Amino acid sequence: MPREESGADLHLDLSPTGPRRAAVAAALREAVRSGRLAPGTRLPPYRSLAADLGVARNTVADAYAELVAEGRLTARQGSGTRVADRVRARPQRVPAKPKGGKAPVHNLAQGQPDATSFPRAAWTAAVRRAVTAAPHDAFAPPHPQGRPELRRALAEYLARTRGVAADPDQIVVCAGFAHGLRLLFGGGVLRGPLAVEPYSLPFHRGILADAGVRTIPLGLDEHGVRTDQLASHPDTTTRRGARAVLLTPAHQFPTGATLDPARRAAAVDWARLRGGVVLEDDYDGEFRYDREPVGAVQGLDPGHVVYLGSVSKSLSPAIRLGWMVIPSHLVDAVLAAKGLREAWTGVTDQLALAEFIDSGRYDRHVRRMRQRYRDRRNLLAAVLAERAPHIEPAGIAAGLHAVLRLPPGTEAPTLAAASRAGLALDGLTGFRHPDSVEPQQDGLVIGYAAPPDHRYRPALDALCAVLPPAPDTGA
Repeated sequence: MPREESGADLHLDLSPTGPRRAAVAAALREAVRSGRLAPGTRLPPYRSLAADLGVARNTVADAYAELVAEGRLTARQGSGTRVADRVRARPQRVPAKPKGGKAPVHNLAQGQPDATSFPRAAWTAAVRRAVTAAPHDAFAPPHPQGRPELRRALAEYLARTRGVAADPDQIVVCAGFAHGLRLLFGGGVLRGPLAVEPYSLPFHRGILADAGVRTIPLGLDEHGVRTDQLASHPDTTTRRGARAVLLTPAHQFPTGATLDPARRAAAVDWARLRGGVVLEDDYDGEFRYDREPVGAVQGLDPGHVVYLGSVSKSLSPAIRLGWMVIPSHLVDAVLAAKGLREAWTGVTDQLALAEFIDSGRYDRHVRRMRQRYRDRRNLLAAVLAERAPHIEPAGIAAGLHAVLRLPPGTEAPTLAAASRAGLALDGLTGFRHPDSVEPQQDGLVIGYAAPPDHRYRPALDALCAVLPPAPDTGA
């Protein structure tokens, strides 16, 4: 058996004609010049690269020596051959900045947790412990339902903290809420029409539209979504009532209302009578500040509620892990929609999250972040009370964002001023369902979790500078 040469891999495109040494040197020179080989990159040993290219060892050695003489490479005893530090790639074209405003300097966009607070050391330790203890079958082709370790840990955690009633066999691991929505409707598990809240993420409405699902917006008031309208709110196109309803009952997105207990019961009663399904998006249920925890609607009737959650807000959206707690009779259909070659979430992250939950570190992280976000929320409220007392934040008893109601006609100019000031934030009307009959309200959706500590107060100062002034009362 031929001996495998050691060393890092390096791809070079050699000219098919001419001397081999010149071809190797030219390919190396272009790789350095283009920036594909960055300054400081260590090159493979002569023998290794020669074997990969099918040329003589001395051919590579001579090419290396040529580039060392040119100053493109350096060669030191014990350090090998590297791209010279002073070599710089040809400058890349910088994309033009979008017209109409500065590149964002202050990030108050909703939906983003504090990336600087990701528990790097604890997560790394969880990965190490989980991988060390994992059975051998964890590294075989995975099952689309998700690792049993994580499904068990989630069943216990969700029962304890959110009042979810679930057996591990009712849990399907997915990559987040959007992935779950695609599986349920794009995979044909559920069909429309779908009753929805009058304000929600346009991205989610787009997923449903791509799946051919018509959405019917319900009403909204201070008690939450008007679930009492479900029985008398047919699809105006087909005259057929909704088959399912999608809710954010713990903290309506983005207005922040909590669904009234009577309306929770009304949604479940409607699902029982209609043979329908309630979809519960519990996107930030861990973060409550001025109230007792609000349990999941799923606990009222596990047979008619699909409960969806993820770690996007509690840990990081970069860890693509979510879950669906599904009525038993729908599990097989969801797994069929996922398929045997579906792009599953990584097994290592699943094992790590299971260990993170079992060890209690997830609880500790959530409690720490709850206090951190509470402090952020409090500072937002205090700055507004001092600098813009005519604008009061709403929906701040929980979550990672607040809504600032604005006088009619002021949202668009405020957003334009924010863009000019390099301030990233969202307008309330951008979340309004286009078919909603609710009166349009101007406002801003302010995410207070994302900025690092040293940038948070300057972001609030920038926000206050673009808010519309108090109305002139004529006094």
